[in-house]
Amino acid sequence: MISQVFILSSKGDHLIYKDFRGEAGKDAVNKFYEMVTALTGGQPPVVMKHKELHFVHIRQGGLYWVATTKADASPFTIIEFLNRLTALVKDYCGCLLEKSVQMNFALIYELLDEVVDFGYIQTTSTDILKNFIQTEAVSSKPFSLFDLSNVGLFGADTQQNKVAPSAAATRPIVSSQGEQGSKNEIFVDVIERMSVVIGANVSITDYMVESSLSTYVKMAHFYDLILPNIPNVISLPPPSLLSGYGAAVRVDECSFHQAVRLDEFDTYRILKVCPSQGEQTVMQYQLCDDLPTAPPFRLFPSIERDSGGRLLMYLKLRCDLPPKRSLPLLSLFSPSLFSSLSQELSSPDQSAELQPKNKAVHWEIPRFPGGAQLSALFKLEVSGLSAASLQEVGPVSLSFELPKYTCTGLQIRFLRLSPIQPGPSQRWVRYVTHSDSYTIRI
Repeated sequence: MISQVFILSSKGDHLIYKDFRGEAGKDAVNKFYEMVTALTGGQPPVVMKHKELHFVHIRQGGLYWVATTKADASPFTIIEFLNRLTALVKDYCGCLLEKSVQMNFALIYELLDEVVDFGYIQTTSTDILKNFIQTEAVSSKPFSLFDLSNVGLFGADTQQNKVAPSAAATRPIVSSQGEQGSKNEIFVDVIERMSVVIGANVSITDYMVESSLSTYVKMAHFYDLILPNIPNVISLPPPSLLSGYGAAVRVDECSFHQAVRLDEFDTYRILKVCPSQGEQTVMQYQLCDDLPTAPPFRLFPSIERDSGGRLLMYLKLRCDLPPKRSLPLLSLFSPSLFSSLSQELSSPDQSAELQPKNKAVHWEIPRFPGGAQLSALFKLEVSGLSAASLQEVGPVSLSFELPKYTCTGLQIRFLRLSPIQPGPSQRWVRYVTHSDSYTIRI
């Protein structure tokens, strides 16, 4: 049973406040922000208590999404509700940024009225709620017919209009007729998160990939034609997904959404999905230890002490991706004890700085093409440098995002609607690999 729901900005500004039961005053909002900001270091606990009032919150889009309760309710239920509420707001408003919440406050209040009744959760289904929600979403950047940046000479197609714009997936799924956001679109995301530990001898000591295949469906027109269960056919590579089928694509664990039909999965590796409006995770899979491909980055460190008593840290970083691929941004952290730093980098577009708060050297590489090798020499002034100080340097942590790349090798061969429906529909597929934790011991 939920007493209040409110949304705060990172600075504590009140964006949304809804009191369902009148059990706690509005001063609970200020009390929550005081409790969050009073904590030092790390992230605040998800569940906090003040007198008889329990605060449960999550962070999404840089905002605090908070629910309060005085009842003996399960915190996991409330956390799941908040996650579904953020997904619902994202479906209707397009994104979870502060500006979007401010511009669509009337829509969010209408959603809360339908989702929660006197503190009891009713539904968080986008398909059900769209029959009752009347307020139109306000886009932060409306579509303009005068934006002809992707139109070639005499209206010819260009390479840019074969790729979805960056804001395409942030348009609301339900919008007024005549707007660009009302067209039928399907987005498929294959997101993989790497956790790698590489030892000082360049051998891999731990490796894990947690991945998900998600769909984001905006097909309001088809639903209006009473075709709510149009199965999307998503095909994976031929029988090589599960253990024992080969080395091309292999996972250790795999789970599917309840809307997925697996009739043809064992034979043809085809997933049939009955999609609902908005975002849903179709498949989750995990890979541990056994590597289908080599890690994307290798580090060759060298640490020594010079005659002047300074610590010399020479780092040579190699990108083992194919030459045609490039990394937009890579950040490297190396914890060490120091008082000052001088540096020699292999290219002028790189940068490095000291971070005394984290006791680390931050090396940032704006662009790293596949097959290339970069180096950096850091000269650290360390007070009381000794042989034991050399053992305190590291490990090195890498933070990156690889577009159009999956470390498991999973690829979407095709995506179609069945049965084929009249009218245009656009389908987009995106592959992204994140560094959840990429650690190299030196």
